[in-house]
Order: sequence, then C-alpha cells, then structure tokens
Amino acid sequence: MVQATNNILNVTLLEPRQKHPTIFARFDELLPGESLTIHNDHDPKPLYYQLMGERGNIFKWEYLEQGPVWWKVTISKKLPGEGDETLGQIAAKDLSKAAIFKKHGLDFCCGGKQTLQEACTEKGLDITTIENELNQPVKTTTGATALPYQDWSLGFLADFIVNTHHAYVRKTLPELRSYADKVMQVHGSEHTELLRVYSLTEEINAELSAHLVKEEKILFPYIKQLEADKFSGTAASSPFGTVQNPINMMEMEHELVGKNMEEIRKITHNYTLPEGACASYQQLFRLLAEFEEDLQIHIHLENNILFPKAVALEKTM
Repeated sequence: MVQATNNILNVTLLEPRQKHPTIFARFDELLPGESLTIHNDHDPKPLYYQLMGERGNIFKWEYLEQGPVWWKVTISKKLPGEGDETLGQIAAKDLSKAAIFKKHGLDFCCGGKQTLQEACTEKGLDITTIENELNQPVKTTTGATALPYQDWSLGFLADFIVNTHHAYVRKTLPELRSYADKVMQVHGSEHTELLRVYSLTEEINAELSAHLVKEEKILFPYIKQLEADKFSGTAASSPFGTVQNPINMMEMEHELVGKNMEEIRKITHNYTLPEGACASYQQLFRLLAEFEEDLQIHIHLENNILFPKAVALEKTM
C-alpha cells in the first residue's frame, strides 16, 4: 500500500480552472517512486482518466479516504518497468489478489497476459475500483498462508503440479462426468442447459486426459533437464526447438478448457441451483465449482510461474 507523504495538495483552495493544470504540474515534478496526495471535496475520478489519457499508465492511484466530506487520493509515479504488470504477474507475486480478480470476473490464469488496464477495458470495469481493492490488505478468515511458489525450483514446482493438481483432475473428472450424465438424464428435459453442461464436461475430459500426459511425459521432464543442465554447465539438445513451442501448445489447450469452464459457469448462472434441486444436482454443481477453483490455480502455476521461468532459464543456456 502506498504511504501518505507530506507532499499534499488541497485542491479545494484552487480556482476551478487551475485545479487540473496544477495537479498535472505537481505530478510531472515527481521522481519515480514519489507520491502526491490530493485532498478534494468530491470524487476526483475524472482526473484519473485524464491523467491516464495524457500521461499513460505511469502512475498508481490509491484512495485514502472516500467521502462524504473529503476525498483523499495518493498518486504515485511508478518505477521503471512497473507499469506493464499483467494479471498473471500480479497474481504470481501475491496469489491472494486472485480473489479480487475472480470477484470481478477477471481471468488471471488463461487471460493472465493482459494488463489490468486491458482487462478492465475489455470487461467494461472501473479500473480505479479494482486498483483500490488491490491496494488494500486482503483479509482472510482461514489464516491460511499462500505457498511460496515463486521460491521453489522448477523441478519441485513441476512435481507439485503433478502430485497436487494433475492428481486432483484424474480423481475428480470421472465423478464429475458421472454426475453430469446422471443429472442430464433425469433433469435435462426441464433444464436443457444440462445437455450442454454434459457435452462441455466430456470435452474437458478429452482435452485434459491427453494434456496431462503431454506435460508429464514431454514438457515437464524437459524443464527439469534444463534446470539440471544449468547446474551442471551442459546443454542437452531439444527435440522441439525452443521450450516456447510446447508451452504455446499447452497454453492454447489451457485456454480451450478455461473457455469450456467459463461457458458452464455462465449457463448455470454461477452454479445457481434451481428450486428443489436433488442431491445429485447439488453434488454436480459443487464439483463443478470446486473443479474450476482448482483449475484456475493449476493453470496459474503453469502459465504465470513455471512456463515464464522455463523460457527465461533456457535463454541463459
């Protein structure tokens, strides 16, 4: 969170025609990492869009107070390279931010290559609201601490993905397919979207069944070998050119599965059960919600952490 500084400008003391020019002039005087805090008697959100339009994505905007009497905002000039963070990079640094992305329907795993600005524009969301939430400490009720994925070796992370997320997919998909079929057979005539849920579940099963094998038999062993070669000072030849080639294929398959899950969530209205839903119906929707939750973390660990690190490592060889 940005800390308030002594560089404060009370905008209410300025003539209306001098307000924005004065703020712009004070902002332009800031060095990277420095901040200006403005005090106003109404929400200065129009200033955000003007500043973004005329200066670009080179600042951070944090509300310190939002009415009803005072609106106080700290505007910080970003450090070099800080302005183009993607959703995936933000989540990779702090996975607790993923809860905010999910709340607003922002895809941080398959769509993790988008910047926050791009994602909000595409979804028609107010970026100031999202940034303000991202700047606040995330409150958790479980006391759980995110695992230090970024600190792990590539081999350890790959093994974790296989033993945790691949194992979950293999354990859960048969049960999920069974319930999707059963509930469709019983309730499909009344709730026709269940036919599509079943079809999409079968597509997910077919895609992931082959996908997991390709990762476990080809891509992950090569990434482990890259890491071993780095330590030994050798460089084994690649059967597929650069590691980016199979990564591109894996990311494309992630996107296909992600789109299928997104469609299921949409046609079920975020897994909202109809009145009087039977136990099987309830179990199906519970499994779908849990499967999507696990899949998001699964893809995030690969797309946003494992794969970029493997590409970067290969470039040093």
